[in-house]
Amino acid sequence: MLRDLHLRLETDRGMFSPDRVDAGTRILLDSVPAPPPRGNLLDLGCGYGPIALTLASRAPEATVYGVDVNRRALELAERNARTAGLNNVRFMTAEEVPPEVSFAAIWSNPPIRIGKQALHELLLTWLPRLEPGGLAHLVVQKHLGSDSLQRWLTDSGLPATRLASRSSYRILEVKAHAGS
Repeated sequence: MLRDLHLRLETDRGMFSPDRVDAGTRILLDSVPAPPPRGNLLDLGCGYGPIALTLASRAPEATVYGVDVNRRALELAERNARTAGLNNVRFMTAEEVPPEVSFAAIWSNPPIRIGKQALHELLLTWLPRLEPGGLAHLVVQKHLGSDSLQRWLTDSGLPATRLASRSSYRILEVKAHAGS
Protein backbone atom coordinates (compact mmCIF):
# COMPACT_ATOMS: atom_id res chain seq x y z
CA MET A 1 0.00 0.00 0.00
CA LEU A 2 1.29 3.45 -0.98
CA ARG A 3 0.10 6.86 0.16
CA ASP A 4 -1.89 7.40 -3.03
CA LEU A 5 -2.57 3.87 -4.20
CA HIS A 6 -3.56 0.41 -3.07
CA LEU A 7 -3.19 -2.50 -5.49
CA ARG A 8 -3.77 -6.15 -4.70
CA LEU A 9 -1.03 -8.08 -6.53
CA GLU A 10 -0.88 -11.78 -7.24
CA THR A 11 2.60 -13.28 -7.15
CA ASP A 12 4.23 -16.69 -6.98
CA ARG A 13 7.35 -18.56 -5.89
CA GLY A 14 10.35 -18.32 -8.18
CA MET A 15 10.32 -14.57 -8.66
CA PHE A 16 11.84 -11.63 -6.86
CA SER A 17 10.14 -10.82 -3.54
CA PRO A 18 7.20 -13.22 -3.90
CA ASP A 19 5.69 -12.52 -0.47
CA ARG A 20 5.37 -8.73 -0.61
CA VAL A 21 6.59 -5.65 -2.44
CA ASP A 22 10.24 -5.42 -1.41
CA ALA A 23 11.60 -2.50 0.61
CA GLY A 24 13.62 -1.04 -2.28
CA THR A 25 10.63 -0.93 -4.62
CA ARG A 26 8.48 0.64 -1.90
CA ILE A 27 11.14 3.30 -1.27
CA LEU A 28 11.36 4.00 -5.01
CA LEU A 29 7.58 4.36 -5.32
CA ASP A 30 7.39 6.60 -2.25
CA SER A 31 10.40 8.78 -3.14
CA VAL A 32 10.36 9.69 -6.81
CA PRO A 33 8.42 12.54 -8.40
CA ALA A 34 5.25 11.72 -10.30
CA PRO A 35 5.81 10.17 -13.73
CA PRO A 36 5.17 12.21 -16.87
CA PRO A 37 1.42 12.23 -17.50
CA ARG A 38 1.79 11.10 -21.14
CA GLY A 39 4.21 9.27 -23.38
CA ASN A 40 5.87 5.89 -23.05
CA LEU A 41 7.08 4.83 -19.62
CA LEU A 42 9.24 1.80 -18.81
CA ASP A 43 9.57 -0.50 -15.82
CA LEU A 44 12.79 -2.42 -16.46
CA GLY A 45 12.73 -5.78 -14.69
CA CYS A 46 9.03 -5.52 -13.90
CA GLY A 47 8.48 -8.88 -12.21
CA TYR A 48 4.82 -9.30 -11.31
CA GLY A 49 4.23 -5.57 -11.90
CA PRO A 50 4.30 -3.35 -8.79
CA ILE A 51 6.28 -0.53 -10.43
CA ALA A 52 4.61 -0.75 -13.85
CA LEU A 53 1.14 -0.82 -12.31
CA THR A 54 1.96 2.16 -10.13
CA LEU A 55 3.18 4.06 -13.19
CA ALA A 56 0.00 3.09 -15.07
CA SER A 57 -2.18 4.23 -12.15
CA ARG A 58 -0.38 7.52 -11.65
CA ALA A 59 -0.20 8.32 -15.39
CA PRO A 60 -3.41 6.95 -16.95
CA GLU A 61 -2.81 8.74 -20.26
CA ALA A 62 0.67 7.20 -20.66
CA THR A 63 1.56 3.84 -22.18
CA VAL A 64 3.58 1.77 -19.72
CA TYR A 65 5.89 -1.03 -20.80
CA GLY A 66 6.85 -3.66 -18.24
CA VAL A 67 9.86 -5.69 -19.37
CA ASP A 68 11.18 -8.87 -17.78
CA VAL A 69 12.91 -12.14 -18.72
CA ASN A 70 10.59 -14.26 -16.56
CA ARG A 71 7.56 -15.32 -18.64
CA ARG A 72 5.61 -16.42 -15.52
CA ALA A 73 6.17 -12.99 -13.94
CA LEU A 74 4.90 -11.32 -17.11
CA GLU A 75 1.75 -13.49 -17.03
CA LEU A 76 1.12 -12.53 -13.40
CA ALA A 77 1.74 -8.85 -14.19
CA GLU A 78 -0.83 -9.01 -17.00
CA ARG A 79 -3.33 -10.64 -14.64
CA ASN A 80 -2.61 -7.99 -11.99
CA ALA A 81 -3.23 -5.24 -14.57
CA ARG A 82 -6.57 -6.78 -15.55
CA THR A 83 -7.58 -7.13 -11.89
CA ALA A 84 -6.70 -3.46 -11.30
CA GLY A 85 -8.54 -2.37 -14.46
CA LEU A 86 -5.40 -0.84 -15.95
CA ASN A 87 -5.48 -0.93 -19.76
CA ASN A 88 -2.51 1.36 -20.41
CA VAL A 89 0.20 -1.17 -19.54
CA ARG A 90 1.86 -3.84 -21.67
CA PHE A 91 4.09 -6.61 -20.35
CA MET A 92 6.68 -8.26 -22.58
CA THR A 93 10.23 -9.47 -23.00
CA ALA A 94 12.89 -7.01 -24.12
CA GLU A 95 12.90 -8.48 -27.63
CA GLU A 96 9.18 -7.73 -28.01
CA VAL A 97 9.55 -3.97 -27.42
CA PRO A 98 9.67 -2.26 -30.83
CA PRO A 99 13.16 -0.76 -31.31
CA GLU A 100 11.77 2.64 -32.29
CA VAL A 101 9.99 3.11 -28.95
CA SER A 102 11.61 5.71 -26.70
CA PHE A 103 10.64 6.56 -23.14
CA ALA A 104 9.71 9.72 -21.26
CA ALA A 105 10.69 7.95 -18.01
CA ILE A 106 12.20 4.71 -16.78
CA TRP A 107 11.68 3.40 -13.26
CA SER A 108 13.48 0.30 -12.08
CA ASN A 109 14.64 -1.82 -9.21
CA PRO A 110 17.31 -3.26 -11.51
CA PRO A 111 18.45 -6.87 -11.22
CA ILE A 112 21.79 -6.09 -9.55
CA ARG A 113 22.53 -9.74 -8.83
CA ILE A 114 22.87 -10.62 -12.54
CA GLY A 115 26.43 -9.31 -12.25
CA LYS A 116 28.13 -6.03 -13.02
CA GLN A 117 28.83 -6.68 -16.72
CA ALA A 118 25.29 -7.93 -17.46
CA LEU A 119 23.79 -5.03 -15.48
CA HIS A 120 25.90 -2.50 -17.36
CA GLU A 121 24.85 -4.02 -20.69
CA LEU A 122 21.21 -3.94 -19.63
CA LEU A 123 21.38 -0.28 -18.59
CA LEU A 124 23.33 0.71 -21.72
CA THR A 125 20.60 -0.93 -23.80
CA TRP A 126 17.67 0.90 -22.18
CA LEU A 127 18.85 4.21 -20.68
CA PRO A 128 19.84 5.65 -24.10
CA ARG A 129 16.20 5.16 -25.12
CA LEU A 130 15.18 7.98 -22.79
CA GLU A 131 13.70 10.90 -24.71
CA PRO A 132 15.41 14.29 -24.46
CA GLY A 133 14.63 15.63 -21.00
CA GLY A 134 13.63 12.16 -19.81
CA LEU A 135 14.64 10.78 -16.45
CA ALA A 136 15.28 7.31 -15.09
CA HIS A 137 14.90 6.48 -11.42
CA LEU A 138 16.74 3.42 -10.14
CA VAL A 139 16.72 2.02 -6.61
CA VAL A 140 19.87 0.21 -5.50
CA GLN A 141 21.03 -0.96 -2.10
CA LYS A 142 24.16 0.77 -0.87
CA HIS A 143 25.91 -2.51 -0.04
CA LEU A 144 25.12 -3.83 -3.55
CA GLY A 145 27.07 -1.04 -5.20
CA SER A 146 24.79 1.98 -5.58
CA ASP A 147 27.65 4.47 -5.25
CA SER A 148 29.89 2.71 -7.79
CA LEU A 149 26.91 2.34 -10.15
CA GLN A 150 26.27 6.08 -9.87
CA ARG A 151 29.91 6.81 -10.81
CA TRP A 152 29.83 4.31 -13.68
CA LEU A 153 26.62 5.81 -15.09
CA THR A 154 28.05 9.34 -15.01
CA ASP A 155 31.36 8.17 -16.53
CA SER A 156 29.31 6.46 -19.28
CA GLY A 157 27.70 9.76 -20.30
CA LEU A 158 24.50 9.16 -18.34
CA PRO A 159 24.62 11.81 -15.59
CA ALA A 160 23.39 10.26 -12.36
CA THR A 161 22.68 11.95 -9.06
CA ARG A 162 21.46 10.62 -5.74
CA LEU A 163 17.87 11.77 -5.40
CA ALA A 164 17.24 10.10 -2.04
CA SER A 165 18.82 7.79 0.50
CA ARG A 166 16.71 5.74 2.88
CA SER A 167 17.19 2.51 4.85
CA SER A 168 20.42 1.58 3.02
CA TYR A 169 18.81 2.21 -0.37
CA ARG A 170 19.78 4.90 -2.84
CA ILE A 171 17.46 6.37 -5.45
CA LEU A 172 19.56 7.33 -8.44
CA GLU A 173 18.18 9.80 -10.96
CA VAL A 174 19.68 9.42 -14.43
CA LYS A 175 19.29 12.09 -17.10
CA ALA A 176 18.83 11.28 -20.77
CA HIS A 177 22.11 10.86 -22.63
CA ALA A 178 23.43 14.20 -23.90
CA GLY A 179 23.17 12.88 -27.47
CA SER A 180 19.49 11.87 -27.06
